[in-house]
Amino acid sequence: MANILLVANLNCDRVLQLPATLHTGGRFYYHEKGKRLGGGGANTGIGLAWAEHNVELISQVGDDSNGDWLLQEAKFHGVNCQGVVRRKDLSCEMMLMMAPNGERTILRPERPPLHLPHMPNWSNIDALYINSSADELSKWTASALVDCLVVTQLAKDNRKRDAHVLLTSENDLQGRCDQSPWQFALDIAGHQLRYFIVTNGRFGARLYTASGMKQVCAKQANVVDTTGAGDAYAAGLIHGLLTGCDIESAMKEAAIWSAFSVSSNTSIPSVELRDYLQSK
Repeated sequence: MANILLVANLNCDRVLQLPATLHTGGRFYYHEKGKRLGGGGANTGIGLAWAEHNVELISQVGDDSNGDWLLQEAKFHGVNCQGVVRRKDLSCEMMLMMAPNGERTILRPERPPLHLPHMPNWSNIDALYINSSADELSKWTASALVDCLVVTQLAKDNRKRDAHVLLTSENDLQGRCDQSPWQFALDIAGHQLRYFIVTNGRFGARLYTASGMKQVCAKQANVVDTTGAGDAYAAGLIHGLLTGCDIESAMKEAAIWSAFSVSSNTSIPSVELRDYLQSK
């Protein structure tokens, strides 16, 4: 069991089911499918809590009924939400437009940046995971590197953020890397970087290191909903590394977690992942 600190969003996902894939100029009817818990804080944190790690979340929600609901749901699934700030406004709802093939388009409103609390004592933390654009994160990651594993998602604006492991998807990397992928990752994450991982759905993931590139296969799944798949992958990777796996074995474990995610019509991890973890 490890102590894991997440800095990530806690979202209320509003799901709109579409009859066809979105395209420019199209006109679509939709079926309202209600709200569900989502965001990287939940999608990553719940799986790690089910794997019996101590998971604490740094995030923010509004001071409204949706915020109450988000905290209640996250706590119910085992995530420590003491570090979640209540803003004096409404919790943002994410509009998830779901296509029949399980792919989704996300619309989200602008929201104020998260202001981080006092820096933790990193000697009490085994892993720090970043999936946020919060202010001052670069100071946190630089400080944490000495004492704990630091895993971060590539930011949308290529901001520098020290890490041992840098994660992104093929879609998010598209058009942003005009040099070798490893050098691009080093420029973002610094010389302490050990691994740069680029996921690509059913095609698996590419692992970049100072020694070169390796391809690691995906776990095949019946795709129902891709929401949260990258978050689930990150959770499985962190779990693998914290339990002593080498990087390729950790990526294979991450692929299993991601496969459970895409085969379920939820944003948070599926109960099949929980059953899988309990059976190990």
